[in-house]
Amino acid sequence: MTDFYTDPLAESRFLPELTDLTRAYWTGGLDGKLLLMRCESCQTWVNPPESLTCSCGGVLSPQESCGTGTVFTFSINHQPYNPVVPNPYVVALVEMDDQPNLRVFTNILGCEASEVSVGMPVEVRFEDHGDKAVPIFVPR
Repeated sequence: MTDFYTDPLAESRFLPELTDLTRAYWTGGLDGKLLLMRCESCQTWVNPPESLTCSCGGVLSPQESCGTGTVFTFSINHQPYNPVVPNPYVVALVEMDDQPNLRVFTNILGCEASEVSVGMPVEVRFEDHGDKAVPIFVPR
């Protein structure tokens, strides 16, 4: 069962166009999976991918991440750049537990912005947007 999350940012999101490089990331959550690109040869995770091949020459393919990590760094936005987005909100870089230096840009939800800290354990949830599911993270 997919664990969808409803948050106040959902309706204001600008959703990306799907490409061969990004399709799995933006649609995997519809099945409850955080899909990141991984090299079939050396098994290195690559995010964000810049091509469908790894630096070792191997082919990248979407594989399911464990979906857990820790907040590597973050910013709390207080500026009302978009009047429909409630402030403050957290933009974070999460280091995934799958591999050191494998990081995902995301929002941290499910807690007050002031409660977010570097090293905070988090896990993925998804916002359902019909044909896409946006990965967001909540405290573990």
